[in-house]
Amino acid sequence: MSIVVAHNLSKVYSVAVKEPGLKGTLAHFLNRTYRQVKAVQNVSLEIGMGEVVGFLGPNGAGKTTTLKMLTGLIHPSGGLVRVADHIPFRRQASFLQKITLVMGQKQQLLWDLPALDSLKINAAVYGISDKDFRYRVGELTEMLALEGKLKQPVRKLSLGERMKAELLAALLHQPQILFLDEPTLGLDVNAQLGVREFLREYNSYTGATVLLTSHYMADITALCQRVLVIHQGQLIYDGSLEGLLERFAPYREVRVELAQPLPTQKLSTYGELEAVEGLEVRFLVRREELTSTVSRILAELAVKDLSVTEPPVEEVIGRVFSTGVVS
Repeated sequence: MSIVVAHNLSKVYSVAVKEPGLKGTLAHFLNRTYRQVKAVQNVSLEIGMGEVVGFLGPNGAGKTTTLKMLTGLIHPSGGLVRVADHIPFRRQASFLQKITLVMGQKQQLLWDLPALDSLKINAAVYGISDKDFRYRVGELTEMLALEGKLKQPVRKLSLGERMKAELLAALLHQPQILFLDEPTLGLDVNAQLGVREFLREYNSYTGATVLLTSHYMADITALCQRVLVIHQGQLIYDGSLEGLLERFAPYREVRVELAQPLPTQKLSTYGELEAVEGLEVRFLVRREELTSTVSRILAELAVKDLSVTEPPVEEVIGRVFSTGVVS
């Protein structure tokens, strides 16, 4: 059953055009002209209950605009969207009870007050009883490893602790759908790992649906089996992460440690020569030629070690972003 459905979702902004100089300023003041910027174009998608889906795209691709339309922060210019059987931009209270939006570069906790005080405000807004408040805060505090931190002013928390406290505040009303926009932005490796582990545990424990954007591919590979890729406002891929890698990385990286140096001309006959560093050589070999190429290398060269690896996920996604195609 789909809990998020969008059909031909679009958003167009009118942006004022101004020429430089005094003449341009006067013209801008007296006879303003506009250009149309298509931030999102005809995006259609469905997300099932309990799914954890990665939403990928370069800066300016339309990820945040799409999230804002799905959560009702902005009105779409065209198309249809339903989230948890509601039309988001109507912002009905019953809809807001079912969703949450966490943006890594924004905060809802009051800077100079203990996080617990902000949580009490959230509880009042959502009509959470004192008994449920204490239980939920205790449960989430344990899951997020925030014991002893909620009574400190938010400004005294580390960045990782602050992000965890933001997640706690966003989940206090037990939403069915989590829209997470760069939740690990700026965090160190250990803090990123802590947030990932929590989100995995929370999804498993509650069955909540998660739509996650992140520039850290480790977030996506650790949490998401399905990914959406948006490029220049258009959805160009919807499927498994493995499927994306298969379609857009039709090669393997073969690393060979030689017993003796060989001329580049000879080495290049075994595949696309990626690098030669002393006795270590790296080739890019097409998947369908991998078995025969490795057999040739082992039979014809003096090899001390050989390994075959997938290209880095970041490299594959980077190629998708740079070309805007997945086939």
